[in-house]
Amino acid sequence: MKIAFIGLGNMGAPMAANLVAAGHDVMGVDPVVAPEGLPMASSVAEACGGADVAITMLPNGEILRTVAAEVIPALPQGGVFLDCSTVDVDSARAVAGDAAAAGLGALDAPVSGGIKGAADGTLTFMVGGGEAAFETAKPLFDIMGQKAVYCGASGAGQAAKICNNMILGITMLGTCEAFALADKLGLDRQAMFDVVSTSSGYSWSMNAYCPAPGVGPQSPADNNYTPGFAAELMLKDLGLSQDAAQASDAATPMGALAQQLYATFVNDEGGRGTDFSGVLPWLAAKSRD
Repeated sequence: MKIAFIGLGNMGAPMAANLVAAGHDVMGVDPVVAPEGLPMASSVAEACGGADVAITMLPNGEILRTVAAEVIPALPQGGVFLDCSTVDVDSARAVAGDAAAAGLGALDAPVSGGIKGAADGTLTFMVGGGEAAFETAKPLFDIMGQKAVYCGASGAGQAAKICNNMILGITMLGTCEAFALADKLGLDRQAMFDVVSTSSGYSWSMNAYCPAPGVGPQSPADNNYTPGFAAELMLKDLGLSQDAAQASDAATPMGALAQQLYATFVNDEGGRGTDFSGVLPWLAAKSRD
């Protein structure tokens, strides 16, 4: 396929590189970076002209709407606008509506798996939009990821991502709190991991991404909490979850508390620029009051 790829940061660049390695004709657009080995266009319109699919990986809904206003008139009718950003549901649905009015397929397909998953081609895509567009994009999902789940109509992919990451933020905080308590009780961290990882406290945060260095599989904790998924990005996603909860009148007290704690960690306690699992040393150093 001929693909325009807009947004070539830590996630977009390796995703685009995997598509190039698989033999697709990819042209990139980014105002800041120009990854080696990827042909770059001078504008969104240039990249989208004649493209089968336009892929975006952008920071927020406002930027997505701005870029969409350039993508939609430039992408040929019948093309697919595939947004892999994590944004609010309203922005995803608004962009999908504009794309459909222009004769385009539209998919909101946020990802899980972080920078390593993007590089390794093992991302999970949560996809909302038309089923025909999903079938068109499926070969691309198969290159960039290990799984693509069709979740329903436009906005459903973002809804799934928001709910997933609210669980992730809550469980990571709980995991870090438990390690901090174990430390105060004199329980060895390895013993803590050996018990919890094989019993009812099992979770992805514990078993696959353990926040304690030297315990469990390799994770950012073993690299001084260099981000695999930055704390400020978790804060962003928790904010999206609470915006959605407010709009839909959903009770999410744990999600709201998780947002408050990550806001304190990121904005007031030096957590910006660290992995979201870096709340462990922060909590471990605190007293109860």
